[in-house]
Amino acid sequence: MLPEKLILEVVTPERQLVEREATEIQLPGKNGYLGILPGHAPLITELGAGEMSYRSGRDVHYLAIIGGYAEVLASRVVVLADVAERAEEIDADRARESKDRAEKRLARRGDPDVDWQRATLSLQRAMLRLQVAAKGGAVAAGADESHHAP
Repeated sequence: MLPEKLILEVVTPERQLVEREATEIQLPGKNGYLGILPGHAPLITELGAGEMSYRSGRDVHYLAIIGGYAEVLASRVVVLADVAERAEEIDADRARESKDRAEKRLARRGDPDVDWQRATLSLQRAMLRLQVAAKGGAVAAGADESHHAP
């Protein structure tokens, strides 16, 4: 018999962000998103940068994830992220400032003092943080069965 719920753990080198039951999880894999339901086949995957979501009860919660690994078992998912933030923890003003700085650096084409790879990664991270922060404090209304905020 398949389990009805998953135990989800999300940890970074600094702290544990999540430990709770979930009925559905979406992870940003290195080569695309993975949808995980109870009873999923076991796997280990490398994570990319992206939005992670999980459904707990009728609510959907959101996190920004950057790098790491995930282990998926039939009734448990462990996310070992390099960087992770819950939507409600993201400082949107700070993320906007970071995005603006990165865009200004990237606009200086041909400038040998600009680290293009670092500026591109900074822009990607800032945009991810803004996208997740816009989810409305991490919890979508339970009456709405979709993955976006009301």
